Amino acid sequence: MVDDGYVNASSNGNGNGNGNGYQESPRKTKDINNKKKKKKRGGSKKKMTAEQALALKSVSEWVYLDRQLVADDFDFGVHKTVMMRREDKVVFELHSHSKFSDGFLSPSKLVERAHGNGVKVLALTDHDTMSGVPEATEAARRFGIKIIPGVEISTMFSPRIPEAEEPVHILAYYSSGGPARSDELEKFLANIRDGRYLRAKDMVLKLNKLKLPLKYLYDGGPAYSTGNEPIVEEAVQFIRETGGVAVLAHPWALKNPVAIIRRLKDAGLHGMEVYRSDGKLAVYSDLADAYGLLKLGGSDYHGRGGNGESELGSVNIPVLALNDFLKVARPIWYRAIKDIIERYAEEPSDLNLAMITKFGGTKILKGNSATSCGKDLIDRCLSMWLTTEERQAAEFEAIKVKLSCVEINQGETRVPIESH
Repeated sequence: MVDDGYVNASSNGNGNGNGNGYQESPRKTKDINNKKKKKKRGGSKKKMTAEQALALKSVSEWVYLDRQLVADDFDFGVHKTVMMRREDKVVFELHSHSKFSDGFLSPSKLVERAHGNGVKVLALTDHDTMSGVPEATEAARRFGIKIIPGVEISTMFSPRIPEAEEPVHILAYYSSGGPARSDELEKFLANIRDGRYLRAKDMVLKLNKLKLPLKYLYDGGPAYSTGNEPIVEEAVQFIRETGGVAVLAHPWALKNPVAIIRRLKDAGLHGMEVYRSDGKLAVYSDLADAYGLLKLGGSDYHGRGGNGESELGSVNIPVLALNDFLKVARPIWYRAIKDIIERYAEEPSDLNLAMITKFGGTKILKGNSATSCGKDLIDRCLSMWLTTEERQAAEFEAIKVKLSCVEINQGETRVPIESH
């Protein structure tokens, strides 16, 4: 019985006494009850299954490739050193924007913010440009973050019924070495960007003729105009051809997601966004399962601020989903890396050298004090991009033999290689 805030203790076992005939203070009783509630509410930490532990081990090995991790650094899939601060997961952020498109932060500041949020893998996916990736890669070396070079491509879904046409965004994820044919991809993206400028100009002209305010610039509105956006199926196929993984962005924003997903699966789509900061969207998870697509997600961070924006690293992608992503992506990226290096081996020009170093985070410093052969460059790049088993493949050994007699030059200046 409670009387005036005190617990009535008794030796007969009734009430909340300790059986010794004295009364406990209300503060002490409150503390005990709070501890019981916390223990009940938190419970014991859920243990990883063997499958999850193996998936974490595989994902972590890829994340820390450039730090030369060995199998002994793991205990049942959990990394033991200080390099991975969280014991049960590695945080991936697969959808972010910088000021190179419509974001508010520079790539360097974006990387710094991601680091502050515990992100270990960051995909920079600016709209229709990869211009911010080199800066992000440079900054990421200072913070121990792995960068996935990416881009969010603006496309159009064009069914037989013109009224059902709608814009669709496709995320492309590339290897650490970048796209296999980055020059072709840049032309492809530049055409979209140029079309956006002409599109905006055309819409403003329409508004002026109609004497309407800018709030009429919605899809299908009286001043709506299309640009040079490619057909979405063509974009997916082009991503595949350039060594990328194609993922449908924010399907919940589409008017007709089922028809689009069905069409894109036939075109070679690899996955779709399913996870958001507010959790997994069951209907889209089911769609991904139905069409055999990878289930991914990201914050779509722009740095605008305010309560409505998801923070970098706020999307919890299960380790099994991340492992599935890498199982699909790594063979694709392996072939892309081989194509990039093979292209340089066949024609060791400054242009092809730039293709290797542009996205890969390997610096070439000007100077006359030393020279280096192409094999050294390839060895250093491959050690950051591929596993020991992958880079010891016979096809890479053959390429390195070709490059062993090639000196690295930049214009008239011979330059050594610096790797961090």
